[in-house]
Amino acid sequence: MEKKGVLFVVVMVAVAFLAMPLTSFAGGTISGKVTYAGKAEEKDFSFAKFPNPKFCPKIPKKELSQGDKRILKTIEVNGGGLKGAVVAVADVEDKAFVDGYKGTEVVAEFCEFQPYTGVVVKMKNFHVENHDSDPDDPKSLKGVLHNPHSFEVMGPSSSTIFNIALAEKDSKLDKPAIMRKQGSMLRLQCDQHEFMQSFFWPVNNPHFAVAGNDGSFEIKDVPAGKHKLTVWHPFVGKGKAVEVEVDVPEGGKATVTAQIK
Repeated sequence: MEKKGVLFVVVMVAVAFLAMPLTSFAGGTISGKVTYAGKAEEKDFSFAKFPNPKFCPKIPKKELSQGDKRILKTIEVNGGGLKGAVVAVADVEDKAFVDGYKGTEVVAEFCEFQPYTGVVVKMKNFHVENHDSDPDDPKSLKGVLHNPHSFEVMGPSSSTIFNIALAEKDSKLDKPAIMRKQGSMLRLQCDQHEFMQSFFWPVNNPHFAVAGNDGSFEIKDVPAGKHKLTVWHPFVGKGKAVEVEVDVPEGGKATVTAQIK
């Protein structure tokens, strides 16, 4: 009789657990703004020094093509907000996310790598696709040659991960992001067009965001509790991540203002 009673209690507890509303186990949201007290910065490159000097200026983003120069906006600041900073929860290990990660995707379009900043999962796929061809140039009719060259960067040192030419439109590469150093980033640059640059921060869970034009960001479904955020931008703070602590309420919202100096 006692065993039946114990079994009954266990079953009732299990049923009660299943019947509880999911909201009681819901994660929370981290929202906020990444700020930078410095000024916006940019680099300019003469189209004449690189291949396809007539095609590359056709980019629809006119702010990146000024006369005979391509502009690389290394730091963009709007109202004190830092555009393009990557904010990530650093202390959550999500094996299912890592195992199921389909890859970081980058496109080369009008001689620009998109996105400018993003995330990568170490040892997982990195995908680059060439969308460029020039119908006005017989040599580039089938495709504008781009040469995605990736590096693992740690402070002043860097090492090549892959270096593969994409000669034709719609050609692509898929290579693992082999990164072995803690705190390193991945830099992507075209060996044909130096102004084509992108930067990626390693993550191991889905709780991350890239700051918008005004530096604002939002990360949903973060497990409740105290967490450490990394806030990173490739050209601010010497490329080192800033750490911020945050306490996420269950089913609620935590607001963070993170400054990179």
